[in-house]
Amino acid sequence: MSFTREASRAIRSTLVLWIITAIIYPFVMIGFGQVVFPTQVNGSLIRNTQGEIVGSALVGQPFTSDRYFNSRPSTTSYSTADPQKDEAGVLKTGVSGASNLAPSNPALLERIKGNDDPDPSKRVEGDFHRLKNAGVQPTADLVYTSGSSLDPHITPEAARAQISRVAKARGVQPQQLETLITQNTDDRFLGIFGEPGVNVLKLNLALDTLKPAI
Repeated sequence: MSFTREASRAIRSTLVLWIITAIIYPFVMIGFGQVVFPTQVNGSLIRNTQGEIVGSALVGQPFTSDRYFNSRPSTTSYSTADPQKDEAGVLKTGVSGASNLAPSNPALLERIKGNDDPDPSKRVEGDFHRLKNAGVQPTADLVYTSGSSLDPHITPEAARAQISRVAKARGVQPQQLETLITQNTDDRFLGIFGEPGVNVLKLNLALDTLKPAI
């Protein structure tokens, strides 16, 4: 066979494979996903009672009010910081990522424990003491950030530790909050992988629909 014929065959084979793998297969998978897994394909978006998109089940959001269950700390403020006004440098590592601070790092210890600087403007109240002062027993996930800093879950123990504070702020019964936590706890994947977790956004949306017990 001539070189020209072989080259032509190679080019045609490459084009056919490119059309199959780069065009046909991706569009088939997109269509399959939209039919079988529409929620996951579109970002696992969460809507409120008005039908408005308020976030994703896969990405956490910051909650700090006493009226809501608080999220895990985040080194990137869950990527909500303004890149043009990032004085704290929370976006220096991008929209996701851990702090990579060693357990002995002074910056990590200060964030957790705070400091007693004589100058009030430099004094920092650590997360540990902030939680204790709010009547919340600190758990690991309420003090340490996750590897991605976008974790949408906290442990059921971390959620239950906040029940007294939320119940007092909203005037509801602790048992009502216990029920909400149970209803919004995701079990292990396939029953064996990972640990149970509470999606904070879903829990707080359910919390907003809760009426005080009479």
